[in-house]
Amino acid sequence: MTITQQIITVGVVVIGTMLTRFLPFFIFPANKPTPVYIQYLGKVLPAAVIGMLIIYCFKDVSFFSNRHGLPEILAVILVVSLHLWKRSMLLSIAAGTCFYMVLVQYVF
Repeated sequence: MTITQQIITVGVVVIGTMLTRFLPFFIFPANKPTPVYIQYLGKVLPAAVIGMLIIYCFKDVSFFSNRHGLPEILAVILVVSLHLWKRSMLLSIAAGTCFYMVLVQYVF
């Protein structure tokens, strides 16, 4: 890419990021009540997204291969345990990811 193309690419990314960050504040200002449907989506979408991520992460795991999905299951157990214990999403995700990578790279 030329320098002009790089500048245009960075500019488009910056505009897209700013638009997605600021648009909700313009659509739903603080002095107006949030629509009931949007409140409903705020309650149900996080659980739905987590469910989809779990399905996506386990879709290619073969429980009949030589590893039997053991690294994935151990990492999930660690993530759930840490989250129930510390209630820190960042700690749970980071520790689970690091633990899984160590298992895959050095143990299994």
